Amino acid sequence: MIQGTGSDVGKSLISAALCRIFRDMGLSVAPFKAQNMALNSYITAEGGEIGRAQALQAEAAGIEPSVDMNPILLKVSGETGSQVIIHGKVHSNMKAQEYYSFKKEAWKAVRTSFDRLSQKYEVIVIEGAGSPAEINLMDVDIVNMAVAKHADAPVILVGDIDRGGVFASLYGTVQLLGNDSRYIKGFVINKFRGDPEILRPGLEMIEEKTGRPVIGVLPYIKDIGLPEEDGMALQRQRAESGKGIKEIKIVIVRLQYIANFTDFDPLTYEPDVEVVYSGNPVEIENADMVIIPGSKNTVRDMGFLQESGLAESIKRAYSKGIMVAGICGGYQMMGRKIYDPHGV
Repeated sequence: MIQGTGSDVGKSLISAALCRIFRDMGLSVAPFKAQNMALNSYITAEGGEIGRAQALQAEAAGIEPSVDMNPILLKVSGETGSQVIIHGKVHSNMKAQEYYSFKKEAWKAVRTSFDRLSQKYEVIVIEGAGSPAEINLMDVDIVNMAVAKHADAPVILVGDIDRGGVFASLYGTVQLLGNDSRYIKGFVINKFRGDPEILRPGLEMIEEKTGRPVIGVLPYIKDIGLPEEDGMALQRQRAESGKGIKEIKIVIVRLQYIANFTDFDPLTYEPDVEVVYSGNPVEIENADMVIIPGSKNTVRDMGFLQESGLAESIKRAYSKGIMVAGICGGYQMMGRKIYDPHGV
């Protein structure tokens, strides 16, 4: 099992890499993530929704993605809470407290899927979510240590050195987990830039303090070209965009509940195109093209565009001859009216 000291530390990519490595060793391997919170989803052959990361990991393992690889998918939809998808199908919308009281049913779905995969494959590469040491959530955990215990799986804890404080986060996670930390067998430090020898004193100290070795230091890899799972990646893409002079600038409006933004990945591979996710009127009104993307809450994001003044900015862009396109929820926003009589 791959767990992390937080979100976006590299759990998904490392899990995908292990799926490929085990497959190349001749083992039958499948990915598993008990519960995923993501707005970028993938539709399996049986017509169910799972997190895009598990679909990528299945591809790395050389197998067809299935709903058992991600039995619970949560899609945040604003103040109404999250849409809860179980075994690929929409169950209901729940607020946080409702979902926590639903834990027993959710855990049953998790166990059923994991046990089915275990009977079919030799190796299961399990991915955790966020941090296992969120002490306010430990009693409702169904994705981190609860799964490690059910599977009796050794855990590798991943830390992101690029954001700083990696040794404190590794050490703090072990300490906060208490007795559950016995499942952690080693650490991986991810996104390192420079000579790993510089880290040697820190590697030795963390092993001395925790009794667990750092089994690998992985380099920071830019422009990896694999689909991203959630909106945290957009900030990274924004920071790395605009390198060199591009002939065409496409601005994708940064909605509050942006969904399925991997739709735009093909544009990023065009050498003369700069793709920017932005809520800045100046960028919107000076683009070559503006795209209003999909949303998990179309009505609320429409309200956001109007209240923030971005709707007027998009109209001004159009009046200047800039092409404006909408996809999914964004296409609905471009209509004259949105009807939502049932409050969906």
